[in-house]
Amino acid sequence: MDLIFWRHAEADDWTEGCDDMQRSLTSRGEKQAKRMAGWLDRQLPEGTRIMSSPARRCEQTVLALGRKYKLREELSPGTTADEVLAAAGWPNGKSVVLIVGHQPSLGQSIAQLIGLRAESCPVRKGSVWWLRARERDGDVQTIVVGVQSPELL
Repeated sequence: MDLIFWRHAEADDWTEGCDDMQRSLTSRGEKQAKRMAGWLDRQLPEGTRIMSSPARRCEQTVLALGRKYKLREELSPGTTADEVLAAAGWPNGKSVVLIVGHQPSLGQSIAQLIGLRAESCPVRKGSVWWLRARERDGDVQTIVVGVQSPELL
């Protein structure tokens, strides 16, 4: 199973009294999302399951990809790594899954899968981490297939 984590692109800063779920991408964030979406569109196989947090900034990020997606409440800000991985069906899913979400839950999910401390895996805004589960000698291993940032595209 391939599991791809895409952190939402740069969004407006949170301010006191602001509804976090309604924060929008900045113009820079829109450019980041377009660059990463172009790269992802060339890499993703047909049939990739795409799930996004219902936060506006995540939906704006995934819209740049131009593919069908589902909004999933369990990917909202404040979710846990275990909830993210359960939503994806890791490691037993049969398809490629793309999750569009937030820090720190994406970084914590990645850290859990590759054996790092939960707080030691920050994910930059707009960046993608592509992981793969494989079985070797009866053990499930996690392989880092790639890490891409919109600044390098």
